[in-house]
Amino acid sequence: MSQFAAIVNATEYPPHLKHKVIFETFGNLAPNEAMLLVNDHDPIPLRYQFEANHAERFTWDYIERGPAVFQVRIGKI
Repeated sequence: MSQFAAIVNATEYPPHLKHKVIFETFGNLAPNEAMLLVNDHDPIPLRYQFEANHAERFTWDYIERGPAVFQVRIGKI
């Protein structure tokens, strides 16, 4: 069984849908579940959005930090 309730490969979505899909996926997580975000660049702006909209209700742990692939475990507290 995967340690992730969901996996979002952001490279599969057009730019205008990426954050929408990521936040919808996060919203569907149960407390203590986590999703895996896969991206082709460091999603720092996304982290700032999480901090603004979900302060202290998420965890953010890099699994892989580039240069070509970034993987982040985003957990719901």
